[in-house]
Amino acid sequence: MKKLLFLSIVLTANFTFAQENTEVYIFDIAPAYEGLELLNAQNISNNEGYDNQPSFISNETLVFAGNNDGQTDISEYNLTSKLQKWVNSKTDGGEFSPQKFPSNDDLAAVRLDKDGLQRLYRYSSETGKSSEIIKDLQVAYFAFYNDQKMLATVLDGDKMDLVLIDLPSKSADTLFYKAGRSLQKVPKTASMSYSLVNEEGNLDLYLLDMNSYESFFVCELPIGIQDYVWINDTQILVGSGNKLYMYDTLGEPEWNRVASLEEYGIKNISRMAISPDGRKLAVVGEN
Repeated sequence: MKKLLFLSIVLTANFTFAQENTEVYIFDIAPAYEGLELLNAQNISNNEGYDNQPSFISNETLVFAGNNDGQTDISEYNLTSKLQKWVNSKTDGGEFSPQKFPSNDDLAAVRLDKDGLQRLYRYSSETGKSSEIIKDLQVAYFAFYNDQKMLATVLDGDKMDLVLIDLPSKSADTLFYKAGRSLQKVPKTASMSYSLVNEEGNLDLYLLDMNSYESFFVCELPIGIQDYVWINDTQILVGSGNKLYMYDTLGEPEWNRVASLEEYGIKNISRMAISPDGRKLAVVGEN
């Protein structure tokens, strides 16, 4: 496997949410001869401070953690109407990693309180009021499989554990130790993906069959990269600097550059999200 030294940094755990000046951009995407074609760029946050962790709740609407006068709240943006609104009622903490429940309009997010406590909350789509989902579980990141199951990374000292959460019973089972932060549901499959720190201190990407709970190795993420997104059920996208790289599980076992965001003035790409129809890509970066 070809290893790419994308970044000259050592991979370190990032369990809280750094308040860098980031923006959320949206692109229309389409296959191209040399990778991906990115069109119709929009800066949908256009806001000082931390705007990050996008997640599509439909093909035309997404939510993200946005800077709301110095506090991080759940921002919702509609790509058709160009309208933005704040979703949650104000709390004493900050709301991060917002995601829609699979079969209803409520949202889930990690609340980081001022005393450092991190918990997973549910936010009513009607009132914006919140309630704790799993009592006393120090959730860092999470992703839904369906309304009954989710994967989460849970704080364990200076590391994170990968945990399977059963929502009806509000129970949590630890699957693996030394997990990475990015968790994804693989489109049109019964699998989710997660990453684990390997012996070299880099991240290996795995698939977890959500029926059998068997795991399968996929590839090693590029050195220094924590975040990725599945474009479809076989192609994985990561960002490094102002470039995008793809790994095709049906092709050669290597990462290939497929796009550059240099012309848009975007740098330090981190988190990404793909719309349900696969036609829009959300990218977090700095400008």
